[in-house]
Amino acid sequence: MKLPFQVIYEDNHLLIVSKPSGLLVQGDHTKDRTLLDHAKVYIKEKYDKPGEVFMGLVHRLDRPVSGLVVLARTSKGLERMTELFRKREIQKTYWAIVKRKPPKKQDKLTHWLLKDESRNYVTAYDYPHPEAQKAELTYRTLGYLNDHYLLEISPLTGRPHQIRVQLASMGCPIKGDTKYGFPRANEDQSIHLHARRLYFVHPVRKEPIICVGPLPETDFWEQFLTLDDFEVKDKFLDNLY
Repeated sequence: MKLPFQVIYEDNHLLIVSKPSGLLVQGDHTKDRTLLDHAKVYIKEKYDKPGEVFMGLVHRLDRPVSGLVVLARTSKGLERMTELFRKREIQKTYWAIVKRKPPKKQDKLTHWLLKDESRNYVTAYDYPHPEAQKAELTYRTLGYLNDHYLLEISPLTGRPHQIRVQLASMGCPIKGDTKYGFPRANEDQSIHLHARRLYFVHPVRKEPIICVGPLPETDFWEQFLTLDDFEVKDKFLDNLY
């Protein structure tokens, strides 16, 4: 069975996969086949399950974003994982590539985000704004190569388009993200944002779970993996700041 995703973790309650950019997570107006659709087929065929397969979506990734997505195979798993996300008891780490040098090597960003549902577009404000939701993240610069910077981002809240619009608001739109200010689209319509790592305590097994999503197999991502170890990169980056 050829899968459009990579299975990272699987048990009776959860299915955690790494999705490619371009794969829709949940149905929309395009009617394209989704990650949920493919995951149901995977479970049905692997375990020869009769009838409809239960598959719950715990959280979402934007279509042009790659990386880890948590799905639930049981209603108990869905309810408990959703609660972990609600309580912010899951550590999420993303990698992003930007063209412009961040103002600081590492920092915390705070904005108030307001989404225009009709345009699927989020505006960030530097101050509290009516109906806007507070959004916070931390970032640190991991590497620099060919006039681009690799950032590691830890969102402290979970707002729509949060990382994309907050990085753009500090003058560093993500490579390929024309919606939020990058001048050119990537040829494959992806953006260079990847859900890299998840850490949480399994809500049923009560065991710590760490998942890492492999980077997309493209030259632009893979060239950052050829950089020297982080200590060497840190010394080099200190000279940039």
